[in-house]
Amino acid sequence: MFSFFEKRLKPFPDELPGRPPATLWAFCWYYTRGVWQWLLLMSLFVAIIALIEVSLFGFLGNIVDWLATADRETFLEQEGSTLVMIGAVVLLGLPLLSLLVSTIIHQTLMGNYPMRIRWMAHQYLLRQSFGFYQDEFAGRIATKVMQTALGVREAVMKLMDVLVYIGVYFLGGMVLVASFDVRIITPFLVWLALYVAVLSRLLPRLHQVSKEQADARSMMTGRIVDSYTNIMTVKLFAHAQQEEAYARESMDDFLGKVYKMMRLGTWLDVSIDTLNALLLFAVGFVSIGSWLLGDSSIGGIAVAIGLVLRMHGMSHWIMWELAGLFENLGMAHDGMNMLSKVQSVTDIADAPPLKVTRGEVNFDRITFHYGKDKGVIDDFSLHIQPGEKVGLVGRSGAGKTTLMNVLLRLFDLESGRILIDGQNIAEVSQESLRAQIGVVTQETSLLHRSIGENIAYGRNHATQEDIISAAKRANAHDFIMDLHDLDGRQGYDARVGERGAKLSGGQRQRISIARMFLKDAPILVLDEATSALDSEVEAAIQENLMDLMKGKTVLAIAHRLSTISALDRLVVIDRGSIIEQGSHEALIAQKGLYSELWRRQSGGFIE
Repeated sequence: MFSFFEKRLKPFPDELPGRPPATLWAFCWYYTRGVWQWLLLMSLFVAIIALIEVSLFGFLGNIVDWLATADRETFLEQEGSTLVMIGAVVLLGLPLLSLLVSTIIHQTLMGNYPMRIRWMAHQYLLRQSFGFYQDEFAGRIATKVMQTALGVREAVMKLMDVLVYIGVYFLGGMVLVASFDVRIITPFLVWLALYVAVLSRLLPRLHQVSKEQADARSMMTGRIVDSYTNIMTVKLFAHAQQEEAYARESMDDFLGKVYKMMRLGTWLDVSIDTLNALLLFAVGFVSIGSWLLGDSSIGGIAVAIGLVLRMHGMSHWIMWELAGLFENLGMAHDGMNMLSKVQSVTDIADAPPLKVTRGEVNFDRITFHYGKDKGVIDDFSLHIQPGEKVGLVGRSGAGKTTLMNVLLRLFDLESGRILIDGQNIAEVSQESLRAQIGVVTQETSLLHRSIGENIAYGRNHATQEDIISAAKRANAHDFIMDLHDLDGRQGYDARVGERGAKLSGGQRQRISIARMFLKDAPILVLDEATSALDSEVEAAIQENLMDLMKGKTVLAIAHRLSTISALDRLVVIDRGSIIEQGSHEALIAQKGLYSELWRRQSGGFIE
């Protein structure tokens, strides 16, 4: 039975999500698509349970009146069938309804509903631009995804579970009390008006504090994760105390928001207790007065007092459920601000895949400023012939890595276009574009998975033989075989730690190069591909790299000029413009910027 209900709702929808709305209720509804049928069914059963429970109070009043006047000798004969029916409802009906509601809530909704939200949010965020992740903490993003899913689930389910139950129960109770004496409902209505006024005053403030607290929590988590992620930097600079202060600042801010919320909680408790005391006194006063006048029965008084005592407990439950509703709305609203951000780099509708047959690359008068008014790259053009090996040279900040970023379409150009075999990369799918370009970056980051899985990232469904072959070509096989982790896994099964922290820089880069060998893309981009290798290891893999380049178009960025000096053409850029180009020998003869950089790297500093 549990398995049946668990499979009623797909936790991982097949359709690719779009951008969620940027208004709160539309945002919640967006993530409730495909779930609302089960929410309505839950609400229906909850409403039936509330009606039955109110009816039982009415039955209690009738029993009191029956017992006050009935003859013991004939009571069972007169009321026996009614008692049997009520017994069946209590012993069979309510438990069965409770079982249905519980299985819908716990098996169908509680697990699958937030997982759908996380899955859809994760899919959308994976397609966010590279710039989006440059502006956010990874830990903060993950926290927002997790808490937003729970916030939406709790907010929607409380609305359709708790509020339905409360509404049906209260209205049914008022009708029941009115059936005994209409005057007794007056204290209930006054209490309701005051109750709503208190909640209307305090809950919106709770909602605002909840938003602030959710943001403070994610900021605190982001700062802590940032310290852990960069633990080597923290230790190298002996900044443990500085990181403590950095984290404590956000912890103090979060604690301040917690204090504000707890103060509001105290005010809510005191206010509701005061209203409940007034309600009990008022209902008792009116009920007894009505009985003295002969307008109300003993059963009516029992029902009224019973409902007051029930409402005394329910009012606190309702208050905290509504407080939870506003708190979860605050978390959902906080997450909405991040999850509904527009994707700045998107595919056009029905974008075709990139087809690379020759590997010609043409930067056609491109301009890109990272959103600034000027600088970086202005009106830049560079034509790379199919199979040509081009090296980019220039001082730091000249725009070399930016050219790689726009070629991979991590950012969209402000003007101009980039063509690959005559196809504008802005008009093909991003996935197909990046699948045709092999990249080894200057700062190699590995996934916290096994060595084998990291290498296999270069090609889907790669075999173990493919992985080992690629590692050998990158001169990584020997050190891989010596690796082991704390769980006893060895060789290609060993885990590398977060971002590859358990490996040296050179080892990480050789793993990255192995991925490139395995990917075997027709266009290669090398961004300081051997910068973390010592001279001996670099020389060992240089020949394999040159073999891999045969028949491919290569764009290589390097500060170590010896690694690119043998390429077909060297292009020297400065401030986003080409100032020199040609072979190594020709550029040395020109005695320009390249010649100056070469002289410094080959002994000029000694002079």
